[in-house]
Amino acid sequence: MSEVVDLLKQSGYSDKAIEYYINKVNVGEIRDHSTHFTYTGSCGDTMGIFLKIDSGVIKDAKFQAIGCAGAFASGSALTEMIKGKTLEQAEGIDENDIVNHLGAIPEQKIHCARLAKATLGLAIEGYRQRRV
Repeated sequence: MSEVVDLLKQSGYSDKAIEYYINKVNVGEIRDHSTHFTYTGSCGDTMGIFLKIDSGVIKDAKFQAIGCAGAFASGSALTEMIKGKTLEQAEGIDENDIVNHLGAIPEQKIHCARLAKATLGLAIEGYRQRRV
């Protein structure tokens, strides 16, 4: 495992991003979710986000991904960041906020933060459409 950690550090991942990736923070699904959406980004990585929402507040968030360490670190960061936030607050988070939360990811992996943000936006949009 230390070889993987060393390679990730050499690639430009922060300790926090590596911790999220290694520990698979918030990876999974919420069986009684309020909304779920799966999206494939232009890079080919796919992310699914599950949200449990109560009175407009995100009570729990999990994700699944098919992708690289950047996708997993970004998904973990975003799901940690949105717990306890209103839908509007969660929508206000952008890719820079995700990267800043992580500390650092390689420049070529910024699209992973965009993937997480886009998937979240689509999950919230689907939730709102079903509630109308």
